[in-house]
Amino acid sequence: MDSSNIILPKDFLIGTATAAFQVEGAVKKDGRGPSIWDTFSHLPGKIDNGHNADEACDHYHRYSEDVQIMKDMSLDAYRFSISWSRIFPEGKGQINKKGLDFYDRLIDKLLDAGISPYTTLFHWDTPEALFKEYGGFVGRETCYHFADFAKTCAQHFGDRIKNWITVNEPWEHATFGHLFGNHAPGIKNPWKYWQAMHHILLGHGLANQAIRAENNDARIGPALSYTPMHTKGHRPVDLKAKNIANAFMNNIVFDPIFKKEYPELLWNNFSWFRPKIESGDMDIISTPNDFIGLNYYSREFVKGNHFVPGLKGTFVARKPEPDPYKYTAMDWEIYPEGLTELLIMMRDVYNNPMVYITENGAAFFDEINNGTIDDQPRIDYLSNHINTALKAKEAGCNIHGYFAWSLLDNFEWAKGFNARFGLVHVNYTTKERTVKDSGKWLGEKIRQRGQM
Repeated sequence: MDSSNIILPKDFLIGTATAAFQVEGAVKKDGRGPSIWDTFSHLPGKIDNGHNADEACDHYHRYSEDVQIMKDMSLDAYRFSISWSRIFPEGKGQINKKGLDFYDRLIDKLLDAGISPYTTLFHWDTPEALFKEYGGFVGRETCYHFADFAKTCAQHFGDRIKNWITVNEPWEHATFGHLFGNHAPGIKNPWKYWQAMHHILLGHGLANQAIRAENNDARIGPALSYTPMHTKGHRPVDLKAKNIANAFMNNIVFDPIFKKEYPELLWNNFSWFRPKIESGDMDIISTPNDFIGLNYYSREFVKGNHFVPGLKGTFVARKPEPDPYKYTAMDWEIYPEGLTELLIMMRDVYNNPMVYITENGAAFFDEINNGTIDDQPRIDYLSNHINTALKAKEAGCNIHGYFAWSLLDNFEWAKGFNARFGLVHVNYTTKERTVKDSGKWLGEKIRQRGQM
């Protein structure tokens, strides 16, 4: 597809996204307490090349420069997260005023630039103190402290922030952090995984209610990942594996929020890991949302395997080709059709709620040549996915905007600084910013919106 063909409607919001731990740095600055990712990233062998986010992109000190870059790109909105332990160093109790002050400065700078803040409250950075005391979201108590954090933020920032994202990607945090152990807090325990999964969803519902109690004008919703599960086989065992995998990766989050229940298919296959669900939990989890954030990157394949208990299948490892138009630097297949699948599902299965694409983007091996970064594969990636979203909108899907991941090259969790997703290049030594061709392209498309 010719990337020049994209035409943005005037009423379609365009923004970029980041997460506090990935960009802010200043991890010991102005009273911030440690998070589980501070601890995990300093454990030997956990992060590629021994990287850590102690400095990251230094967004904490360079936020003014970054907001100016966003303004120059003509962005409508900026999705960022608030570091829980920057506001509550212990996760609860004493509020750190200097933490509030930083976000005051950032929010005011955004509003002065005409950029709407879309604020995430939990982007995986549980305060270390709550992990030590309760096991983080494995412990039910953390849900209530999270609701208190949400209430505090709504009280302090609610006069300026109107759009709140409660939690980011509950499945990823629970799975990679508590089942596979390759993300913080580094646990490999299926029983703790299921309990953490349930409690993050419970925390979402409690935070939703806490924000609403403080501000009836707030717009609130979660950011949920979706990875369509496909199979190349047609045997009954392949189709069963596909259905179980979809229930495990996707419906486990969507069904509680929209249908007030977990997928029965999961309990039929994993009943021994079923979490403790107290009376009223599902009512809280299914608290009505004003919008749903959707994070989409790629699809996965599964094939049937009679010898794998429960799942009845195994994930099929792709064989990435050395072609930046088919696979990203994360070895993720470029498959915009999966975004169509997601949006049609939201329309036809989950009653067509208002949605935003809150994350979508691609990592490539970007290089600076004579002060510029030609990242045409990223331009084509963004163009194809935005056009896919706009076609779904024309087909009746209730989609209102798109946030590119990410504004800046940043600390990409266990990958460290090896994967560059940004529309803006960051020199991790000098912290110098250079807008890539993709960032320039997106800004131009925003300025041309509505033009044929």
